[in-house]
Amino acid sequence: MARERLPMGKTREVLRLRWVQGLRVRQAARSAGVSTGKVSQTEQRATRLGLDWAAVEAMSDLELERLLYGEPEAAGTRERPKPDPLELHLELKKKGVTLELLHLEYLQEHPDGLRYSAFCELYRQWRKRRGVVMRQEHRAGEAMFTDYSGKKPVIIDQASGEAIEVELFVAVLGASNLTYVEATATQRVADWIGANVRALEYFGGVPETTVPDQHKGAVVEACRYEPGLQRTFAEMGRHYGMAVVPARPRKPRDKAKVEVAVQVAQRWILARLRHERFYTLEDLNRRIRELLEDLNARPMKKYGGLSRRGLFERLERAALRPLPAERFEPAEWERQRVGNDYHVKLDGHFYSVPHDLVHELVEARMTVTTVEIFVLNRRVASHVRSDEVGGHTTVPEHMPPSHRWWAEKDPAQMMTSASRVGVHTETMVRLILESNFNRDTAWRSAMGLMALIETHDAGEIERACEVALGCNSRSYKSVERILKLGAGRGVDDGQDAGDGAPAPLTHDNVRGPHYYH
Repeated sequence: MARERLPMGKTREVLRLRWVQGLRVRQAARSAGVSTGKVSQTEQRATRLGLDWAAVEAMSDLELERLLYGEPEAAGTRERPKPDPLELHLELKKKGVTLELLHLEYLQEHPDGLRYSAFCELYRQWRKRRGVVMRQEHRAGEAMFTDYSGKKPVIIDQASGEAIEVELFVAVLGASNLTYVEATATQRVADWIGANVRALEYFGGVPETTVPDQHKGAVVEACRYEPGLQRTFAEMGRHYGMAVVPARPRKPRDKAKVEVAVQVAQRWILARLRHERFYTLEDLNRRIRELLEDLNARPMKKYGGLSRRGLFERLERAALRPLPAERFEPAEWERQRVGNDYHVKLDGHFYSVPHDLVHELVEARMTVTTVEIFVLNRRVASHVRSDEVGGHTTVPEHMPPSHRWWAEKDPAQMMTSASRVGVHTETMVRLILESNFNRDTAWRSAMGLMALIETHDAGEIERACEVALGCNSRSYKSVERILKLGAGRGVDDGQDAGDGAPAPLTHDNVRGPHYYH
């Protein structure tokens, strides 16, 4: 392997500056216009060969070169294989790949190939010829850049014939330039997040970061250093395991990749739609998807004819993390104060929270199917979302014990308790529950009847219910009056009516059968 030698004549000058002039290594290097390492190497080789200045002065430059470095190679006798700079550039986009690693791999295939400095210089010179746009490098799987186009497509209202502008969403991967384009009705949060989700699904994986512009769908508080992220958008980032890093305000270079992608989408998609008419957003997006596939299949001159899709398959697909099992479901957030009835009104429906949160300020997260309620980022309630305006969704565990007991009233349990008193009591309770149109009123009446057990003998209650049933009465009040009048104690003074029937009642308010004759 030939040693790296100084240009002809420099060797003698370096030795003169060191041995005759007595300059330090750094001074000699500066004077001769070479590196300090080459000055030291040249002096060490000459010293190992036992040379001094007198011997060097007596030699010609060619003799000195041959002695120190051996016979020079004849021009054109050996052509060292050179790496393809474009291949190096594409490999450097992969995680963990460096020029040093690529050089070692190159030497394994070509042991007599370029040394490391020449190898790096070859790549650097190629980079310079590539232009300014190549200075910002993106690793495979590193970032997705997103933005809206200033130029907008239109759909035609079939009823009025009016041309309605819609938004053009553009997303691009940093390393491969694979692009996703979609039309959305607005730039609002639901449309914005839905477009981001569909972009990730189109790419088939998740990059490390997403870089949006600081518009309201992504950022609620614009700031150069710590922008306030829109809450649902931040949730989407966490769901997919992406870091959300908005571009700085008025710093287009932070998202130069998507700025170029927007221009490309305008030229190769939007411009080609100018003579076509669409009446629905679905039809427009169907046509955009056709043109998008053509765009991603177009060869790119700067990448040796590789297309965006080809570059993605080669570089970036394997670097993306897999999509989660469940698709992100966008949610709306709303702040509300809990009412006296420990319910929160959301979209016209009332949802319960634990009763000790009455009058507290809570945050509700609403998706298409669920409602979650949070206090200081701690979830305190979860419900299935209901479209019933004015309706109530209540979890029994959220109720105070007294309310819960009343809400969980069970007619079957009431009938069981009444049957233990007697058959007439059970019949009375059943008739009370069945005869009252209002369920709560019936339950209160039945509860009043059962409460009499605490102050009266079960037998008295059973006989009072029998009397009340004989009078065709169906209320707690009638049984209570009969007990107060003492009719529940049985026949008066042991008298028997002769047929087993109870003795007739004697009272000023009881008219008797003769009244009706």
